Amino acid sequence: MSVDLMPNRFRPGEVELSPREAELISRRDSVLGASYRLQYRRPVHFVRGEGMWLYDPDDRAYLDFYNNVPSVGHCNPEVNAAMADQANRLNANTRYLEPRLIAYAERLLDTFPGALDRVVFTCTGSESNDLALRVARLVSGNEGVIVTSYAYHGTSAAVAAVSPNLGAAVKLSPFVRMVALPGPSSVPDDQAAEFFEAEVRAAIADLQRRGIGVAALLFDSIFSSDGVWIDPSGFIAGAVAAVREVGGLVIADEVQPGFGRTGEHMWGFEHHGIVPDLVTLGKPMGNGFPIGAVVGRRQPMEFFGHTARYSNTFAGNTVGIATADAVLTILKRDRILDNVVKVSQRLRGGLEALAMQAPGIRAIRNAGLFFGVDIGLDGSSAAHRRKMALDVVNTMRDDGVLISTTGENEDTLKVRPPLVCQDEHVDLFLAAIRAALSNVVARADRPR
Repeated sequence: MSVDLMPNRFRPGEVELSPREAELISRRDSVLGASYRLQYRRPVHFVRGEGMWLYDPDDRAYLDFYNNVPSVGHCNPEVNAAMADQANRLNANTRYLEPRLIAYAERLLDTFPGALDRVVFTCTGSESNDLALRVARLVSGNEGVIVTSYAYHGTSAAVAAVSPNLGAAVKLSPFVRMVALPGPSSVPDDQAAEFFEAEVRAAIADLQRRGIGVAALLFDSIFSSDGVWIDPSGFIAGAVAAVREVGGLVIADEVQPGFGRTGEHMWGFEHHGIVPDLVTLGKPMGNGFPIGAVVGRRQPMEFFGHTARYSNTFAGNTVGIATADAVLTILKRDRILDNVVKVSQRLRGGLEALAMQAPGIRAIRNAGLFFGVDIGLDGSSAAHRRKMALDVVNTMRDDGVLISTTGENEDTLKVRPPLVCQDEHVDLFLAAIRAALSNVVARADRPR
């Protein structure tokens, strides 16, 4: 399927722009590389943020139900104070003794199962996945990586090569094998585990036959780019065992679902009752400050550390650690995971009620405050569903509520508000999506 690499984007000439935005876009296009794209058909221009809200130059407020990076709210004053205080005292690297680095590592590891007892810091989720692959390949002695069919794991050359989501122009490594998920393949829940294990075992057999071997099964534990498919609980366990049988490592990419987004657990892999060999972190770890990490079992982490050299100037710097420490403090002290469970139940209930009352919602999936909402009318084509989903997103944007799309056909609404979301924000969102669906369905071309 040929799909626009960023369908929810601005295209020159499609909308009329104010002189201010037109000038900014012209200046932007004259200096930035073409890989930069503006989100939404009508670009948004923000000058400040606070909690759940973003504000444009005219002080119009937009409710943010899309950005999972500021997990404890935009411009959280406690996080920003910790960042500024440390920046005013010292910003140094991990080659010097630094008590707060050690204390934060201890606190972070306390949130994981006991077998995961070592951490190495990075700057981004891409770096985390890149490093995890290096560890897996060195420890296993193999090169093969198994990923899901529309996975995204980052932007470095190594992880772009295992990210089918990036499109045909980004060549996949000859050492990568893609496997289908049971949900998008319409496999019933009671057959999901067997299906996924069979997919992974077939990939293993192919890699071994070609003399490549298996270094890792790398998966986003909420399968966000595939369209948010976390259930049924535990369906990946057989595949995990199959990979370990042949000496491969299991890497859980928690850049999207980690740090409490799923609500019931701090980490998405816990939903499946497994303990990975390596876990990769990023995005919400610093609430906007770039910091990531690889958490792992002692044996592979120490084998890599004693065998290969890894140095990263900015990873684990004192400002990043202070910032991440403040985020973790808020998550635990304010019982944010409990809030995620409560608010996500309200959001799910509201979406289910809407789906019963009006056409346009085909399915709802979520783990905590990460929702995938399939859009489309009965009998409609893939292209029609995709257009309808994008119309909903952009109608809501014009109404001051931000979301986006995901999945191979981009007909799944991606809804992931900051974790400090409250009931009143949910109610505003539900009113906006109700109005958008009504508007879009009323003017939609009926499927022929």
